[in-house]
Amino acid sequence: MSAQWVDVGDVATVEATQPFGTEVDGLPIVVVRCGQGYYAVEDRCTHEEEALSGGEVDRDSCEIICPRHGARFCLKTGEALTPPAYEPVRTFKARAENGRVLVERPQ
Repeated sequence: MSAQWVDVGDVATVEATQPFGTEVDGLPIVVVRCGQGYYAVEDRCTHEEEALSGGEVDRDSCEIICPRHGARFCLKTGEALTPPAYEPVRTFKARAENGRVLVERPQ
Protein backbone atom coordinates (compact mmCIF):
# COMPACT_ATOMS: atom_id res chain seq x y z
CA MET A 1 0.00 0.00 0.00
CA SER A 2 1.44 3.39 -0.94
CA ALA A 3 1.76 6.21 1.55
CA GLN A 4 -0.93 8.85 1.68
CA TRP A 5 0.33 12.38 2.17
CA VAL A 6 -1.55 15.29 3.72
CA ASP A 7 -0.83 18.92 2.86
CA VAL A 8 -0.33 20.75 6.17
CA GLY A 9 0.69 24.18 4.93
CA ASP A 10 2.95 26.46 3.01
CA VAL A 11 6.72 25.98 3.29
CA ALA A 12 6.99 29.57 4.56
CA THR A 13 4.79 28.68 7.54
CA VAL A 14 7.12 25.88 8.60
CA GLU A 15 10.20 28.02 7.93
CA ALA A 16 9.33 30.11 11.00
CA THR A 17 11.56 29.81 14.05
CA GLN A 18 8.79 28.17 16.10
CA PRO A 19 7.41 24.65 15.72
CA PHE A 20 4.29 24.46 13.54
CA GLY A 21 1.37 22.72 15.23
CA THR A 22 -1.39 21.22 13.10
CA GLU A 23 -3.71 18.20 12.95
CA VAL A 24 -3.75 15.26 10.58
CA ASP A 25 -6.88 13.12 10.78
CA GLY A 26 -7.61 14.60 14.21
CA LEU A 27 -4.15 13.74 15.57
CA PRO A 28 -2.12 16.73 16.82
CA ILE A 29 1.22 16.88 15.02
CA VAL A 30 4.09 19.35 15.18
CA VAL A 31 6.20 19.97 12.07
CA VAL A 32 9.71 21.44 12.15
CA ARG A 33 12.32 22.23 9.54
CA CYS A 34 15.81 21.31 10.65
CA GLY A 35 18.63 21.76 8.17
CA GLN A 36 17.33 20.68 4.78
CA GLY A 37 14.81 18.22 6.23
CA TYR A 38 11.26 18.40 7.53
CA TYR A 39 10.27 16.39 10.57
CA ALA A 40 6.89 15.64 12.09
CA VAL A 41 6.17 14.18 15.52
CA GLU A 42 3.05 13.75 17.59
CA ASP A 43 2.38 17.06 19.36
CA ARG A 44 2.46 15.54 22.83
CA CYS A 45 5.22 15.13 25.38
CA THR A 46 5.23 11.57 26.66
CA HIS A 47 5.91 12.78 30.20
CA GLU A 48 2.76 14.82 30.96
CA GLU A 49 0.97 15.25 27.63
CA GLU A 50 2.13 18.87 27.11
CA ALA A 51 1.92 20.19 23.55
CA LEU A 52 5.42 20.23 22.05
CA SER A 53 4.34 22.90 19.56
CA GLY A 54 4.64 25.39 22.43
CA GLY A 55 8.29 24.49 22.95
CA GLU A 56 11.57 25.48 21.42
CA VAL A 57 13.61 23.75 18.74
CA ASP A 58 17.36 23.23 18.93
CA ARG A 59 18.05 23.31 15.20
CA ASP A 60 21.72 22.45 15.63
CA SER A 61 20.88 19.06 17.13
CA CYS A 62 17.38 18.65 15.57
CA GLU A 63 15.67 18.37 18.96
CA ILE A 64 12.37 19.72 20.25
CA ILE A 65 12.16 20.79 23.88
CA CYS A 66 8.98 20.41 25.92
CA PRO A 67 7.90 23.77 27.34
CA ARG A 68 6.72 22.32 30.67
CA HIS A 69 9.70 20.42 32.09
CA GLY A 70 12.37 20.68 29.40
CA ALA A 71 12.38 17.09 28.16
CA ARG A 72 14.17 16.87 24.81
CA PHE A 73 13.16 14.66 21.89
CA CYS A 74 15.06 13.82 18.70
CA LEU A 75 13.01 15.06 15.75
CA LYS A 76 14.52 12.42 13.46
CA THR A 77 13.75 9.35 15.59
CA GLY A 78 11.30 10.53 18.26
CA GLU A 79 13.66 9.24 20.97
CA ALA A 80 13.31 10.80 24.44
CA LEU A 81 16.77 12.22 25.12
CA THR A 82 16.42 13.71 28.61
CA PRO A 83 14.29 13.19 31.71
CA PRO A 84 11.61 13.55 32.80
CA ALA A 85 10.45 11.90 29.55
CA TYR A 86 11.55 8.33 28.93
CA GLU A 87 9.16 7.18 26.20
CA PRO A 88 9.64 8.29 22.56
CA VAL A 89 7.17 10.42 20.64
CA ARG A 90 5.56 9.04 17.51
CA THR A 91 7.18 10.22 14.27
CA PHE A 92 5.78 10.72 10.79
CA LYS A 93 7.49 11.23 7.45
CA ALA A 94 7.42 14.82 6.19
CA ARG A 95 8.63 16.49 3.01
CA ALA A 96 8.37 19.66 0.98
CA GLU A 97 6.92 19.55 -2.53
CA ASN A 98 5.93 22.45 -4.80
CA GLY A 99 6.17 24.96 -1.94
CA ARG A 100 3.94 22.90 0.36
CA VAL A 101 4.75 20.73 3.37
CA LEU A 102 3.32 17.21 3.31
CA VAL A 103 3.05 14.76 6.20
CA GLU A 104 2.42 11.06 5.79
CA ARG A 105 -1.04 10.13 7.01
CA PRO A 106 -0.92 8.26 10.36
CA GLN A 107 -1.60 4.54 10.07
